[in-house]
Amino acid sequence: MGSNSFRLVVFTAADGWWKRTDEIYLAVRIGEGLEATGELGKAPMTRGLEAAEVFAHFCKASGIPAEDIKAVATSAIRDATNQRVFLDKVQARTGLTVRVLSREEEATFGYLAVVNSTTLTDGAVLDLGGGSLQLVEVNSRHPGRLGSWSLGAVRMTEHFLAEEDPPPKKARKALRAHVAQLLADEAAWLPRSGRRIVGIGGTTRNLAAAAQAEAGYPSTGVQGFAITRDALGNLIDRLQSMKAADRSSIKGIKYGRSDLILAGALVVDSVLEHGGFDEIEVTEAGLREGIFFASLLDGDPPLFDDVRRSSIANLAARYRVDPAHTAHVATLALGLFDELAEQGLHPGDRWERELLFCACMLHDIGMSVDYDDHHKHSRYLILSAGLPGFAPREVALIAQAARYHRKGTPEFGELLPLARDGDDERLNRLSVLLRLAEDLERSRDQSVRAAHLAADNGTIRLELEADGTAAVERWAAQREVDLFDRAFNKQLKVGSG
Repeated sequence: MGSNSFRLVVFTAADGWWKRTDEIYLAVRIGEGLEATGELGKAPMTRGLEAAEVFAHFCKASGIPAEDIKAVATSAIRDATNQRVFLDKVQARTGLTVRVLSREEEATFGYLAVVNSTTLTDGAVLDLGGGSLQLVEVNSRHPGRLGSWSLGAVRMTEHFLAEEDPPPKKARKALRAHVAQLLADEAAWLPRSGRRIVGIGGTTRNLAAAAQAEAGYPSTGVQGFAITRDALGNLIDRLQSMKAADRSSIKGIKYGRSDLILAGALVVDSVLEHGGFDEIEVTEAGLREGIFFASLLDGDPPLFDDVRRSSIANLAARYRVDPAHTAHVATLALGLFDELAEQGLHPGDRWERELLFCACMLHDIGMSVDYDDHHKHSRYLILSAGLPGFAPREVALIAQAARYHRKGTPEFGELLPLARDGDDERLNRLSVLLRLAEDLERSRDQSVRAAHLAADNGTIRLELEADGTAAVERWAAQREVDLFDRAFNKQLKVGSG
């Protein structure tokens, strides 16, 4: 139960995988008017009670046991002098017992969401909601100093930007000065926390979606997207010149946040300025995921050992791929990658090798849709999953490699804006090595135990260690000579056994 929105989120976990299976979002704005009165207003409480009833009915109809329901409230309800009145009414009408999170608990759950959905090791977490701002220092993936301030988008809008529409420069400067003073007094540690900051919350997600659209990037979600200070500044310039009702005309800004987004953007920009950050990375995870991870994972703090590996393993398990097949495809592909690097045919970059592994593990998830065009289905599922821990460019490379693991000439298509110099060549290498490995595992029986590449009079000769003749696998590999030449500028010859 947040200051701006109430959310019911359902997570399912089983057999080594987890996923979000349902969600109800209601723009309750329970904190409306709190800044002026210190109390929850009658109309906001009515909206909140109606939302709680919807959530309770949903849980009952879905058969979710009471012990599996975790109802929590954040800043607005926490700070309201009449919180008990509202919570007692919720209990009486719905049977839900709501836990009011302390500032420290709210910050900690936000931290858990970030470190379990990104590769943040050292830096800071920013969680901006409707009522409050939380900042958490991160050292070696563990929480350090933290702070919580009443700087949420609803409060800042009501306090500084509500009198004129659009708000004048004086009001915007006052908001910035207020944030800057609080941070200078109480978050002097932030500029020394590292060079990386990750943001969660609806404000940062909307800003990321708008910056992504403005830059001409494909709409594949904002997971891992970084908003630069320049991009954020340009967005603020547009927002502050528009009336609140018109701001949702900017692609990426939702109508329900149009009146709050400017205040939120000014708060985020003020934090980046205070901390000396060049950009803010965004994750689609939020407080709800932090609470879920605290239940799902062991340890203190509860963390995935490796976010990227866990992300890949989770997606593969969700779509029930053949683990023996995909693992063997990965083994063959990585072996070919390493031998070609030893022969100087590509740089042997460790990051590229990791992306190849990921594409191998996910190339068949489209089979869960249908065998026909399953390479295209795999691409869609990879792009839609968000892949926590990966940047959009990395997801594009993995998805496109999976897309071309059967046939076709590799290209980025509409994902081209995400590519950088050298990525066309990289995609060619990823695609042909995955395709060759898939060919060598064509019978899905691991009969080709290993594959080796050797220079042979200006060509590259592929030799197999196999049980039997491996006739199907040799036939399949022979079809990739053109793509191999495209990727490595060498002719491939498949040994006859």
